[in-house]
This record gives sequence, C-alpha cells and structure tokens, in this order.
Amino acid sequence: MLLEKMINATGISSREKEIRDLIREEIKDNVDEIYTDKMGNLIASKGKEKDGPKVMLAAHMDEVGLMITEITSEGLLKFQPVGGIDKRVLVSKPVLVGEDKMAGVIGAKAIHLQKKSERDKPIDFDNLYIDIGVNSKKEAEKHVDLGDVAVFSTKYEELGNGRVIGKAFDDRVGCSIIAELTEYDFDMPVYFVFTVQEEVGLRGAGVAAFDIAPDLALVLEGTTAADVPENKEHRYSTSVGKGPALTLMDRTVIADKNILTGLIEVAEDNGIDYQFRRTDAGGNDAGAISLSREGVPSAVISLPCRYIHSPLSLIDLDDYNKMSKLVKLYLERLARKGI
Repeated sequence: MLLEKMINATGISSREKEIRDLIREEIKDNVDEIYTDKMGNLIASKGKEKDGPKVMLAAHMDEVGLMITEITSEGLLKFQPVGGIDKRVLVSKPVLVGEDKMAGVIGAKAIHLQKKSERDKPIDFDNLYIDIGVNSKKEAEKHVDLGDVAVFSTKYEELGNGRVIGKAFDDRVGCSIIAELTEYDFDMPVYFVFTVQEEVGLRGAGVAAFDIAPDLALVLEGTTAADVPENKEHRYSTSVGKGPALTLMDRTVIADKNILTGLIEVAEDNGIDYQFRRTDAGGNDAGAISLSREGVPSAVISLPCRYIHSPLSLIDLDDYNKMSKLVKLYLERLARKGI
C-alpha cells in the first residue's frame, strides 16, 4: 500500500529527500512533467495545455522530528525539536539518527532519581538526550555530526476495524492521496505539489504557488482529532471515523466560499460523510498559498488523526478513502462547471 510506504519513509523538515524520491518514483509515469524546485518542492503536472481552471493540489512531505545540537562527553546526543512536538511524549521512544539511521532511544534521568518537583512537570528538552549505545564523545562522533536529524522509528501497523497507526500521518495522508490522483486525467490543468518545510513555517508552499500561479488551490492535510475522554465534545476539533474534515477558518486562512460550497455539494450528492473542523487553531500550507502573488482562492480538506505530532498517530482508513473520493469527484465537477 502506498500510504504504508510513505509512513515508513523519513523526511524531517529540510531533509525530505527520501520521501521525495519515493513519491517521484511512484508518480513519474503518470504525469506529463515532474521537477524539483530550488526549495525542494516536488512539482508534477498534467494537462497544462487544457482549458479550464489551473488547479494546485498540495500536501507537505515533511514530518516533525529532532535535530542534534550537542554531543556530551559520555556520547549522549542532545537535541532540539524540528516542528511542534509535545515533550511529554518523548521519553523512552526509539529513534533513527542521521543518514545511516543509527538506532537510538530518548532518555532522561530515571524517575527514581528525580525530585518530587521534577516529577510534577514535563521534562524539558534540555534534560532529554538520545542514547545510541556508545560510551564517549569520540565514539559518537564516528556516527553522528551536529546538525544531523533523528526521526521516530514507528512503523505502519493495522490495528483492526479499519484503524491504523504510524508516524507522520501529518501529512503523508495528503501526499498519498495526491499521488493516487495522478493516475486520473482531468479536463483541466492540474499541478500535484508535494511541499517542504511546512512544519517550520509553511516555507515551501508559497514558493511553489508563486511559480505555478494557480487559479485555485486545494490543500490536503492531516489534522487534530481530539475525540478522547478528557475532552468535551465541542472541543474535539474532529472525530475519527466521521469522514474528512472541511476547514472554515484557521490561524492562516479563511477557506474560499465557492470551493467550500462545491466540496459540500459533491459530498452530499454522493453520500460521502464529512465534518467541519471545529477549531481555528494551527495552520497549514493554504495560508502561504492563498497569499501568493495577487492571491489564490484556497480551501483545506483534512484527515482526522489522533495523537498528531507524536511518535505514533492513529487514523481510520474509511476516512482516508472518503477523503480521496471527495477530492476526485470535486476535481471532476470543477472540470465540468468551473470554480
């Protein structure tokens, strides 16, 4: 399954080569043109010569992770986060370090040795480290350089009942759906864009949008699902198993009304379950794309993910399939009716 391959691949912000190469290999025979721009965005297109609105489909390749900032005399690796990571979930998690993917584990002072005041609050990044099983700085430097990155080593796994777990569903779900859509021909110009550095400031998407100058953009994302016991229902944001989520507004963009209306009509006409994202927290590539050049009408379709930005997240494959179907049918409607 393509999604599984993408989840198991690595690609922290600014180090997206492995996932970019995987996507390129998967889609190169389906598209008319494919290239990597100076930022590292992978851009493919079909039907550039056709009439109709020029559409940009975008999903970001990068995932959150860690960057090595110090090697201690004992050979332990100090780090800082790349992207938004909850430090409370890091202790004892396995990671892969550097290009050679050296195995390591995130450690901290044992709970038996902590003061009560230390136990009552999350361990700060400064007090965490990665242990790669060596005993000295000299030995560690044979394997690791400052500036190397570490990625969570979680693998894709099926739980049953259509639920799967893995890392980086944000936003390999979007990448996987867009890659699958390259198999189809739409009667209009379509650009399939896999962006870089979304997790550290939406840096790749704006560059790609300026280059393409689309008439509209549809961003495919993974988003927060907080349908868990400690939350009240009105704070769920989205719920796993209730279909893809449409964004009305977040911190970076207000969805274009015409695109949003079209998505709703397609969903309701075809019996596709959908929900609205019930929070304005966070942002995504639509924020950068919508402000490109003189402005680009943009909207976001998201897949609900529990435990997002952590070593392990959970999604529902039924949500994934409905999201894929909704996007495909919307593109067909767009080719017939326009924006």
